[in-house]
Amino acid sequence: MTALLVIDMQAGLFSGPAKRHDAESVIERINALIGAVRASRGRVIFIQHNGPAGDDLEPGVPGWDLLPMLDREASDMVIRKEACDAFYRTSLLAALRSLGVERLVVTGCCTDFCVDTTIRSAASKDFQIIVAADGHTTADRPHLDAAAIIKHHNYMWENLILPGRPVRVEPTAAILNSL
Repeated sequence: MTALLVIDMQAGLFSGPAKRHDAESVIERINALIGAVRASRGRVIFIQHNGPAGDDLEPGVPGWDLLPMLDREASDMVIRKEACDAFYRTSLLAALRSLGVERLVVTGCCTDFCVDTTIRSAASKDFQIIVAADGHTTADRPHLDAAAIIKHHNYMWENLILPGRPVRVEPTAAILNSL
């Protein structure tokens, strides 16, 4: 079974001065993947970051909410986390194992933090991983612009040394054709 992880696509990360690279198109591509995964009888899992008190992602504040333009259904799972790694001290691994998930399609925000950490963690748990090369985003950083960060991470994930289970990094269109 395939599960789509939609990591930290929350209002607080898409407001304010730190603009997310290609945000509108990334959201459109994530929604296309959501529809395709549902149509193939896969599961959609939203990962939601719980920030500390006073943070933009503090539970219950408007920034904590998942983006309203995401195609969500009541049957979708939501896993809440407090660290960059969506597996760390969460029920994600148990949920994936109980559903019989073998393949993860990964999308979300932020490329260089929670998306990267979750991909590496999932790889160590022997999941087949497909990253939507154009389905994750981040903001410019003081040392590197967002487009370069995304390009760098796509290269790194595709070249991780994982015998027998390399990470596939593909454009959303290719993933849609394979589901």
